Amino acid sequence: MELRTRVVGPWPMNSYALVCPTTRQSVLIDPGAEPDELVTMLDGTIPVAIVLTHTHPDHIGALEEMRNRLGVPVFAHPGPHVAGVTLRVDRTLAHGDVVTVGDSAIRAWHTPGHTADMVCYLVEGAPIAIVGDTLFDGGPGRTWSADDFCITLTTLRTIVLTWSDDVVCCPGHGSSFRLGERRAAIERFLAHAPKGFFGDATWDM
Repeated sequence: MELRTRVVGPWPMNSYALVCPTTRQSVLIDPGAEPDELVTMLDGTIPVAIVLTHTHPDHIGALEEMRNRLGVPVFAHPGPHVAGVTLRVDRTLAHGDVVTVGDSAIRAWHTPGHTADMVCYLVEGAPIAIVGDTLFDGGPGRTWSADDFCITLTTLRTIVLTWSDDVVCCPGHGSSFRLGERRAAIERFLAHAPKGFFGDATWDM
């Protein structure tokens, strides 16, 4: 699949589009802000859905406007959503569900920790993962309680590290990175993660 990216919003975040190379059907992932930029990113494609990684405001700020502009359904985890957000979802996605995009597809992986409704999307047959705020080049997504931090550790151990080293992780903020280049750092982090911690963490803390 073709991957397109736009950095949008006052707290710069990455909105993505995945495009089927044969049918030109596309999905928009995380419409955070700047609808005109997002429409430009989708130029030459046929949008079929809006897909969310999670419901923090910087990731869904332009959701309703893009829903209205594109006239397509919204797919997301059933929740609970961030801070009691009420979200109109046309299709809920559980772990392992597949979203078809023309002749291509993406698979949902539930990766809680940063939020309860966090979902990553791996492209079927290609080493691309849209990981939202699950993890970044420098560390995992921020957590707001010790319990959430423990959940993040479990997500890293049981989900993220099962992916191939070739997978390119495309996060909600910052640069993409190849999982294999960070695997050793993540494993060290898991081995020495402080008990009772929460907040911003780095792989080398």
